[in-house]
Amino acid sequence: MIRFDQVTKVLGGRTVLDRISFEVKKGETFVIVGPSGAGKSVSLKHMVRLLTPDSGDVSVGGASIVNTSRAELEQVRNRFGYLFQGGAMLAWMTVAENIALPLIEKTTLTNDEISDKVAASLAMVGLEKDGEKYPDEISGGMRKRAGLARAIIRDPEIVLYDEPTSGLDPVTSRTIDKLIDELREKLGVTSVVVTHDLHSALSIGSRIAMLFGGKIVELSDPATFVKSEQEDVQGFLEAQYITKAGSWERKQRA
Repeated sequence: MIRFDQVTKVLGGRTVLDRISFEVKKGETFVIVGPSGAGKSVSLKHMVRLLTPDSGDVSVGGASIVNTSRAELEQVRNRFGYLFQGGAMLAWMTVAENIALPLIEKTTLTNDEISDKVAASLAMVGLEKDGEKYPDEISGGMRKRAGLARAIIRDPEIVLYDEPTSGLDPVTSRTIDKLIDELREKLGVTSVVVTHDLHSALSIGSRIAMLFGGKIVELSDPATFVKSEQEDVQGFLEAQYITKAGSWERKQRA
């Protein structure tokens, strides 16, 4: 679905991505973890060509997007939904109006059709009673859910999540994890998640890639990842008090 082939990116004189290669498979939840500045969000931006690699190639659906025309790139981007780290709600619009924006800007749907799709998206993230509220009238977790409703409003094939649980308490974070899982199952979307939250990564990920020093130091399923002997991986796990036999394993055994 998405393929990185020997991608290198230098920013501010520092090599953020150093010849990294991986492939995101259709229908999976691919999670990218790593310390701050490791290149997680930079990788995400390459998937929709908000950044272009200095060398190497990025392809979506088997076609390179590195040198595509503006019109071709727009078609590729239409396949994506994007959940921004802070939710990115416009303060002067209601939740429903925020969610409707992509349909107003990018489609020719009627007002009634837009209203129906907004209502369906709100219901999918459990905000069916909150559409007429403004962003400052709802909690941070609800703003994340509203951002997710907007990300899926145009029925994307791929959803990109930039730190979806950042700034949220553990209970709300697990609610967001559950939503990501449910949307993958109900809508059949391919999900790419960038996160610092290893509890989230281990819970929702089909596979987890860890970036460190510009390179992928581990790429494996959760059960293998948590037992990795790679020193940087173990340090990252231990920093979040994750043992090799944690509560996340209950889902793996289910």
